[in-house]
Amino acid sequence: MNATKLLLSFLFTIIVSAAFPLAAEAQTPRINMDFPELASKARETVDVTLDGAMLRLAGKFLSSTDADERSAKEMINGLSGIYVRSYEFEHDGEYDKAIAERIRAQLGPSWKKIVKVTSKTKEDVDIYAEMHGDAITGLLIISAEPREFTVVNIIGPVDLDKLSGLEGQFGIPHISRGRSGKHEKEEHHD
Repeated sequence: MNATKLLLSFLFTIIVSAAFPLAAEAQTPRINMDFPELASKARETVDVTLDGAMLRLAGKFLSSTDADERSAKEMINGLSGIYVRSYEFEHDGEYDKAIAERIRAQLGPSWKKIVKVTSKTKEDVDIYAEMHGDAITGLLIISAEPREFTVVNIIGPVDLDKLSGLEGQFGIPHISRGRSGKHEKEEHHD
């Protein structure tokens, strides 16, 4: 009887030990996007960190009457976090584009590239989705321009149809260019 309990205890320990890292990995599609070496060289930096409660609080400031803001509000209700790091530089080539590879190296096998945009103006955008079955549980956007580098990590169930509602909100850049013919950044004056 003691041998059976010992064997069951041993098997239980192995199962829990094996399952815990997998569960933890599946629940944390957050990517390390902090690069102090970029921040020290950048003319301007944007650092947005919205976890659970802060995300809900930010959602309260979005309008329910404006269509874009309402869409963003609906989108963030199911999310666990939005993380944005953006670095703008004075001159072309002031940052090492290999930073994007450091970010990609963190992606596991559940991450799939869903969009790649390259242009003659040396602007590259890659979008990756963390997939669990048919569900998207995380999103990573890497945007590398000659004078700007931006990374966005969205954690939680992502509805691609509603995703465009987050563009321009919380520091997330406009990705679907050409919709209104506008690609320049909007300038905000206080």
